[in-house]
Amino acid sequence: MKRVAGTGIVARIPGTMKGAPTIAIRGDIDALPIVEETGLPFASQNSGVMHACGHDVHATWAVGAAALLLQTPARGDSLIVLQPAEEIGQGAAAMLASGALDKVKAIFGGHVDRRFALGQVVADAGPLAASGDTFEIEIVGQGAHAARPHEARDPIVAAAALITAIQTIVARKLNPATPGVVTVGSIVAGNAPNVIPDRARILGTVRAIDPASRKLMLEELHRIARSIAAAHDVSANISVPEGTPPLVNPEPTTAIAREAAERIVGKDAVVPLGFLNLASEDFAFYMERMAGCFLRIGAREPGGVPIPAHSPKFYPAEDSIFTGAAVLAECARVACERL
Repeated sequence: MKRVAGTGIVARIPGTMKGAPTIAIRGDIDALPIVEETGLPFASQNSGVMHACGHDVHATWAVGAAALLLQTPARGDSLIVLQPAEEIGQGAAAMLASGALDKVKAIFGGHVDRRFALGQVVADAGPLAASGDTFEIEIVGQGAHAARPHEARDPIVAAAALITAIQTIVARKLNPATPGVVTVGSIVAGNAPNVIPDRARILGTVRAIDPASRKLMLEELHRIARSIAAAHDVSANISVPEGTPPLVNPEPTTAIAREAAERIVGKDAVVPLGFLNLASEDFAFYMERMAGCFLRIGAREPGGVPIPAHSPKFYPAEDSIFTGAAVLAECARVACERL
């Protein structure tokens, strides 16, 4: 076992057959800046820090899978990966950069999901999560007294026009059959009602399910921002750091995960996702380098209701720990048989 990527940990469990492929099991360790309101006896003791997306369970899956693989090893070595910083999309890339996964043949991971009942597992091929790019656009104009707007180059008016215009990216530039999202989540400008500020800042996100539509939407974002800025005689400083790529499960390794899940929960409990998910997941970085599959694992107790992730009331049913650990351990065993 060794520590990598800051707070990440990688542990190796020997297989039973020399030369068999090495399979990785990924569990992510992260939290969110949310005040927990579950009222559970094991709720976060740190106000404003909460496992509101199931990362505590994902990490426990990996540890549980390790325990099961120690008892009944796969043919090849199993690499247990505890990865930090999933929520900011940097952890998987850091784990890859460490070189710890260089000889891995395939990787498997999953996410708890209260939309599905305990014992249900989703193992779908194709797009499972969208790319997630965050943009920041600073509109720089010229400030003035609010009573004399002709003396200003108003960044707020330009920002309003830009926010409206970028909604046409999905509506008029993207093929209607291709899902995509452009959302503005924050606009910050000025601090007094009688002052036109000299700048405004817009923050948002772009989501796509394939590289081509991702490229199109980001290019349009730049083009529209520059054009709107020119039309309003202001400048636009655009920043779009590279985010997470789309997560697309390939059919061969998805079939492996489906077989593993059926061995554990039965064929009828392996269910389709049933919708297109445009949230992002940095497991996608692994999938750019190696084969694998990302699962959704049911975490709603009998009689429970769906609770969205990133909510202060979110919690996964504890028994989902057993399902996830067993399924991921079996993924390692089946992958060694099939690859």
